[in-house]
Amino acid sequence: MQMQFHYVSRLLVTVPWIAISVACGPIAPDRPSEATLIYLAEDVPAGLDYDGPAAALPTSQTGMVNLMEPLIGYAYGDENEDGVALPDFETFAPRLSESWRYNEARRSWVFKLREGVFSCAGNELTADDVVYTFARGKSVSGAIPVGWFLASTAGVSGFDASVFEDEAARVIGDAVRRVDRYTVEIRVSGRNALFLPIMTTYGMLIFDSKETQKHATDDDPWAHDYVNNVTAPGFGPYCLERWAKNDMFVMRANENYYRGAPALKRVVIKRIPQSSNRFILVKSGEADMAERLTPREFSALADVDGARVAGVVGNETLFLHMNFKTPPFDNLKFREAIARALPTEKIIRNGYFGEARAWRGVTPSTYPGFVDALDEDYYDPDAARRLLAEAGFPEGEGLRGFQESLRLAYVAEKEATLGPIATMLQTALREIGVPVELDPIPLTQYGDRQLVKKDLPFALNDQEKPVVVDAGYALSLFFASPDAGGINNMVNVADPSVDAAALAAASLPAGEERAARIADGQRRLAEIVAWAPVVEYRTQWAVRDHVSGLTWHPDNAVRFADLEIAR
Repeated sequence: MQMQFHYVSRLLVTVPWIAISVACGPIAPDRPSEATLIYLAEDVPAGLDYDGPAAALPTSQTGMVNLMEPLIGYAYGDENEDGVALPDFETFAPRLSESWRYNEARRSWVFKLREGVFSCAGNELTADDVVYTFARGKSVSGAIPVGWFLASTAGVSGFDASVFEDEAARVIGDAVRRVDRYTVEIRVSGRNALFLPIMTTYGMLIFDSKETQKHATDDDPWAHDYVNNVTAPGFGPYCLERWAKNDMFVMRANENYYRGAPALKRVVIKRIPQSSNRFILVKSGEADMAERLTPREFSALADVDGARVAGVVGNETLFLHMNFKTPPFDNLKFREAIARALPTEKIIRNGYFGEARAWRGVTPSTYPGFVDALDEDYYDPDAARRLLAEAGFPEGEGLRGFQESLRLAYVAEKEATLGPIATMLQTALREIGVPVELDPIPLTQYGDRQLVKKDLPFALNDQEKPVVVDAGYALSLFFASPDAGGINNMVNVADPSVDAAALAAASLPAGEERAARIADGQRRLAEIVAWAPVVEYRTQWAVRDHVSGLTWHPDNAVRFADLEIAR
C-alpha cells in the first residue's frame, strides 16, 4: 500500500536551515553541512513499528530500514545503466550476524552475531536482542502481525495459527534461544527455502531490546505505541533526530555504525504531497532527491541540466484486480475477455513514456522462479469479443445489470499517474462491449476494501510488491486461500492447485521439486486469470547529479548510508 496524500494550494517547505517557496520562487538553502541530503516524498513515515498500522506504507518502511538493521542482507551486484547498484539475489551478506549455518540434526539455524555493534542508545547488540525481536513478533500484540507472519512463513517453530487462540502459545520458549552472548539459535520445521530471504526483510529488523523495554507499560508490554510514534530503537546507520508527522522526518548519522559512519551526516525527508512540486524543487536544485513523480515528470526531468532519473525494473507492477466472488468476474470466460482486451503497448508508450514493459506472469519477472505464462500476442481484441460472447455477453449484452461491479476503482490520490491509464483501459473495454465506468476512491477506502473487507469488485492496482525475493513467496502472499495461510488474497481466488503450490513453496527446500511446483502454480493462476497483468514499470527517483551510490532493494526504500554527495 502507498501512503495517504494531502493536497495543498500553496507549498511552503520550512526546516531550521532551509526555506523553499514554490509560490514565490526558490530561496537558496543555507545548509549547515555539505553532507546533508534533502529527500522529497509524498509523505513522511506515519509509523515505525513493522507490527503497527503503518507497516505497509512505503515511507514508513524507509524510516524503519534506515534506523534498524537485519541479521543478513543481499550482497550488491553490478550497477545498471542508471548507476543503480542491484542486489545479487544468489548471495547473502553479513549484517548484524557475521556468520550463520544450518544444523541438520537440531533443525535449526545458528547465527553468530558481530561483537561491538552499538545502537543509537549506546547499547551493545547481543543474542537477547534477537530473542526479544522474535518474542515480540510471536506475541501478535501489534495492529498487524507482520513479524509473526514472516517467521511463520520462514518455518520458525511455534509460529503457527495457535497463537491467535491460545495465549500460552505466544510464549517464545526455546524456538529462539540465546546460546551465548553473541550466538542465537532459531529452531525451524525444516530447511525452508524462504528462511534466509525472509531474514533480509524490513519485517525482521532487530530491536535494541534494552531501549525498547524501557518504554513498555502494563497496557503495552511490547512498546508498540512508543515504536510507532516516537522512534524504533535499533542498530541501523541513522538515529532519529526530529519527527513531525505529516511534515518532516530528520535523521542524523550513527557515528558508531558497525559498517562505518555514513557519509551523509543528516537526512531530511520532507513531505511534499504534490508530485509537480517535488519535480520543481529537484529541477531547481533546492532538493537533492525525490520519489514518486509521474511518468511525464520523470520524462521531462531527463532533459534538465544537473539532474537525472535513476531507476530499475524491480518488482513494481500494474494489473487489473477482478474479484472471484463478484459477478460477472466469477465467470472465467469474462475474466479472459477482459485480460485479452488490455492495450499493453499503448499503456507503455502513453502511460509510462516507455519506462515499463509488458508483464507476462503473476510474480515479478526479476525474481527467482518466475514463469512467463502468457503469449507475447496476448492482447487480442477480436479474441476478447469472442470470449465475451462465450461468457454469455455477446457485444456486452446483459452487462448493464452489473453497473456497480464494472466500476473500475483506483486510488484517487494517484490520479496524475493512474487516471490516464484508467481512461485508456475504459476505452479499450468499451470497444469490446464492456460498459466500464471509472471510480477513483480515497486510499484509505481502497485499502480497507482491498485488504480488509476484500469486497472490491474491479480495480486498477499498482501498489503490490512482494518484499521477499522469491516467486513462491509472492504466490503464497497474494493467491493462497485463507485455509492455506493466505493473508493478502484480495481477489478471493480459492484453487486447490494454487494452494498446493503455495504449501510447497513454504515447506520444501530449494531444488527442482519446489521450482516445478511453484511454476505449476503460476501457470494455473494464468489459466484462471487470477490477475490480469498489464506492465512492470520502473521504480524511479529524481536525483541531482552530485548524489551517487544509489542502491535498489525489494522494499524500494532508499538506504541513505549508501549515498554520497559531491557538491
